[in-house]
Amino acid sequence: MKFAVIVFPGSNCDVDMFHAVKDELGEEVEYVWHDQESLEGFDGVLLPGGFSYGDYLRSGAIARFSNIMPEVIRLAKEGKPVLGVCNGFQILLEAGLLPGAMRRNDSLKFICKPINLKVANNETIFTAGYEQDEVISIPVAHGEGNYYCDEATLQQLKDNNQIAFRYATENPNGSLEDIAGITNERGNVLGMMPHPERAVDSLLGSADGLKMFQSIVKQWREKHVVTS
Repeated sequence: MKFAVIVFPGSNCDVDMFHAVKDELGEEVEYVWHDQESLEGFDGVLLPGGFSYGDYLRSGAIARFSNIMPEVIRLAKEGKPVLGVCNGFQILLEAGLLPGAMRRNDSLKFICKPINLKVANNETIFTAGYEQDEVISIPVAHGEGNYYCDEATLQQLKDNNQIAFRYATENPNGSLEDIAGITNERGNVLGMMPHPERAVDSLLGSADGLKMFQSIVKQWREKHVVTS
């Protein structure tokens, strides 16, 4: 499986994403600069955390108009896995690939620490490696991770089982109903504020994030690789 790690001006978790895929999974991965116009040949897309375009205007609002984004949208519509973490999540929201919006943390402070998450839906390509309601430890690092949507959208998220992760023991940012990550209706686009790429080895404090990347590869291969 071949992944693209999209790099925007201000991305700072792109190397972590690359490491998770290449060194921990042993899968093929390439950096793709934001002004490129093709993702031909890639099987999955990773939008890393950071501060794309310095978070000017609004987090993710400028990156949404980068040359590469029509290709990200195309792959998402084709059903290929698209994972946006932290600033990547914000970009997915701005691009309309996921519903809702991000607000400043209710503390108005940047938060960086390990957080317990509950797997709210283990029936997606990203979460199939976890048990339903499993509690995992994944670090957060953000200043605008307070997820919000209107009542109709929230009900739609619930009805379609689109809430992938909730904060389990502490809501660090005031996010609506403890939401930490959501998918699109099809389940192939995931946005989450916590950083699974920073939890792929016990030396980092947790390896709980590795299951997500393993799950993507396993589910993709089961669907696309034909054995004789």
